[in-house]
Amino acid sequence: MRTELRRGLTAAIKDRDRVAIAALRSALAAIENAEAVPVEQSQKVSGEHVAGAAVGLGAAEVERRHLTEDDVREIVAREVGERTASAAEYERLGRGDDADRLRAEADVLGGYLPTDR
Repeated sequence: MRTELRRGLTAAIKDRDRVAIAALRSALAAIENAEAVPVEQSQKVSGEHVAGAAVGLGAAEVERRHLTEDDVREIVAREVGERTASAAEYERLGRGDDADRLRAEADVLGGYLPTDR
């Protein structure tokens, strides 16, 4: 799914589709953030010059978490849900243009989700 999202982003950039670009960049960023390792798992030691500094070449390098396809689908579904909820709130506040934009972004991302779930 991540590959499909990236291809979609490339196509959206070529087409200058601002709504799709915003939605796809946001979803890809959410996926990247989910792969980040929590700070407490990093290898920090007390160096002589900076407290909590990592010592040695590559000492601060930590392998990112590996997400399953289900994890990625869940993240994209969450992004759709957040946009839909925010659109409803914007509509309630009388900000129809913003609500329409968020609904359009949700539609773009929803197109990448399987319909059988």
